[in-house]
Amino acid sequence: MGQFLALRSTSRFEITGTVVVSPGAIFLERMRLISTIWMLVLLLCGSLGGYAQEAQTNGPSAVQVEAKHEEHGLSQKAEALRKDGGFVTNSMIISWIVALGLIAFARIATRNIKDVPSGAQNFWEWLVESLYDFLEGIIGPDLVKKTFWFFATIFIFILFTNWFGLIPGVGTIGWGEQGPHGFVVTRPLFRGGNADLNMTSAMAMIFMVLWLIWALQANGIGGFIGHLFGAKGESTGFLRVLLVVIFFLVGFLEIFSILFRPVSLSFRLYGNVFAGENMLEAMSSLVPGLGWLLPVPFYFMELLVGVVQALVFTLLTAVFTMLICLHDDEDHGKAHAPAEH
Repeated sequence: MGQFLALRSTSRFEITGTVVVSPGAIFLERMRLISTIWMLVLLLCGSLGGYAQEAQTNGPSAVQVEAKHEEHGLSQKAEALRKDGGFVTNSMIISWIVALGLIAFARIATRNIKDVPSGAQNFWEWLVESLYDFLEGIIGPDLVKKTFWFFATIFIFILFTNWFGLIPGVGTIGWGEQGPHGFVVTRPLFRGGNADLNMTSAMAMIFMVLWLIWALQANGIGGFIGHLFGAKGESTGFLRVLLVVIFFLVGFLEIFSILFRPVSLSFRLYGNVFAGENMLEAMSSLVPGLGWLLPVPFYFMELLVGVVQALVFTLLTAVFTMLICLHDDEDHGKAHAPAEH
């Protein structure tokens, strides 16, 4: 899926020495750099999902079974496709479909690169270049060259995963039982990929690993520690000593903040998507006979929520990276980037 995200393509020719390189060739070459990144994401997500399922090998208790029958809406955790448990869950199926679909579509769109793009190639180049310009204005031209492949991949994957979860049939096709008001699906075949905490946690943990790598590359070990615990500002005498003590203590708070970031990133995305899908299901069963009409306005709202949540996840990860990688002398005079509240 990340095939089409690794670079920015332009409508100009770039000249390196005496060799003229077309933007299409650059676009195709760089798109191959991260063809395996989402395989790692999906494998990690699968590992987390498999771990979560192993905890249920002894089977649910009678209280859990009774609670499940009384529960309405989407369950809080992804369901295994096999009734007796297993590794593959219904949310993993959606993640695989979206990732493989984006990879296939990107390959088709870039199969015959043209200097004057049209059709699918024109759409992908517009999307990638728009994201590049947007992120460049936030984190700067140097940092965006190193990190763009990840942020653009994250944004597009989250966006299409959110939207795919809104397709009719996701959450309503599967195994169930006959109830007093008709057939009730108790174990859906499909579930929104980001409505599974395993998926969002996998993306957040991958970002934290990359964040640490980028931070060490930009600052070194000594600079990284100094960034956390070093005193900021110019002062002398007793005030300087006081600032050193204060910033040293503040460094421990910063460490807790950094450790909490994957938790906040994963739960924010999971909570919004999970709540949206439950709301749609509640609207569809609120008034008998109007289940096809009531959710329609909320579908449009969830389309917007899908874009907002993809943008929030991408912006927060980009800002976290910028704060650790850019120094005061590099971003002096730069517009203030949005911060998390």
